[in-house]
Amino acid sequence: MHDSLASQAKVASVAHAITQAGLIFRIESIPFSRWHSKARILIGSATFFDAFDALSLAFVLPVLIGLWHITPMQIGILIASSYVGQLIGALLFGWLAEKYGRIRSITGAIGIMSIMSLACALCGNFTVLFWCRFVQGIGIGGEMPVAAAYISELSKAQGRGKYFLLYELLFPLGLMFTGQIGAWLVPKIGWEIMFWISGIAGCIITLFIYRLPESPRWLISKGRLPEADRIVQQIESSTDKRIAPSQTTQDAILAAAAYSVNTPKRRQAWHELFSGFYRGRTLVVWLLWAATFFVANSLNNWLPTLYKTVYHLGLQDALRAASLTNVAQVLVLLICAFCIDKMGRRNWAIASFIFGGATLGLLWYLGAGSVTDVIVLATLSYGIIGSVAAVLYLYTPEIYPTRIRATGTGLATSWLRLASAVGPALVGMMVRDEGIASVFLMLAGVCVVGALGSCLMIETRQRSLEEIAP
Repeated sequence: MHDSLASQAKVASVAHAITQAGLIFRIESIPFSRWHSKARILIGSATFFDAFDALSLAFVLPVLIGLWHITPMQIGILIASSYVGQLIGALLFGWLAEKYGRIRSITGAIGIMSIMSLACALCGNFTVLFWCRFVQGIGIGGEMPVAAAYISELSKAQGRGKYFLLYELLFPLGLMFTGQIGAWLVPKIGWEIMFWISGIAGCIITLFIYRLPESPRWLISKGRLPEADRIVQQIESSTDKRIAPSQTTQDAILAAAAYSVNTPKRRQAWHELFSGFYRGRTLVVWLLWAATFFVANSLNNWLPTLYKTVYHLGLQDALRAASLTNVAQVLVLLICAFCIDKMGRRNWAIASFIFGGATLGLLWYLGAGSVTDVIVLATLSYGIIGSVAAVLYLYTPEIYPTRIRATGTGLATSWLRLASAVGPALVGMMVRDEGIASVFLMLAGVCVVGALGSCLMIETRQRSLEEIAP
């Protein structure tokens, strides 16, 4: 009797695995269609306003410095408050996404982000704004890593890099739009307008995101195969075309199905990130997140203030000069999107850190005395390093399996939050004590560390998620 029950359980497990493999085969065989485009646009719209919220403070600060008499140290603390909140949000919503699903988690994060943007618009002093930005940061930090996991799980092996980076392009577009709107509206209407725009738009977007279908790969990982099948049918009905997965991809999917049959069910836990197979990947990607955003967000958050206070540009000129960084990032990332599946994630990251660091090193060598030199070289460096940030949002979900993908991505992005909190605060102290040129030397040194770390990346281009991370 016992043997009969065990045999039946084994047969059921094998049947489940075959169904699971079949669903993933179907996902991998569907070319990108209007169904994918709709999901990418809606999630991208949330990412757009995530960027808007993240950068809005940089274009508000030049006004608040005079209005509230904020010191350089307080500027660094205020910038850091959002990133500390983002650290909490990345960890919290990554865990929620593994447990309750990608869409519910993204919806909650955007809701917090948008409501607190409205609260920021009503702040009347430094202390209240500090706490509002901290809470808002929880939503900002939660949205991006879960959105990256969701978009990655909708993608097939062939062309995933281009598909993902065209979605990710909406983040620097959000930054660019923030810069242009900030330079135009803040001097005319007032600093509050930045928070009103993102808050109202974000609340509307939240309602649309809530109606999106769940990630079929996440449903498959939870054993909810009928629900996954219904969503895969929706994707299939959006196009008649089919592309047979490569033999390598087929073998990887079958191996993943066999693994699910032969491996006892385990709770998805963050400590698997440090298992023998994933430990090296985890440590490398943490280093890259920290190095990239230490440089990028130190530049992005401080340049408007530096142009106004150190180089004595007028408010509108300072904001316009600072907004060029995000124009540069959009242009570089557009090139990256069409090259990444040929050049590869690893080679792009190495080259970007080398060239981005070289421009910062040149700026230090020139003494950073000319505002023209700073505008040209700092803008170029940010555009190049900013493309690495987008590649990391592509790369990190790729190197983890579905069961820990959001957790791994959220935990990795927590290092960007730490670096983004420490970097601007450190820049504030160095500007005060050592002068502006020392800042660019420090950032160039961090780029060297990033280039060395990039050499340890694994290459993931044109490989299915199941092949990369069993």
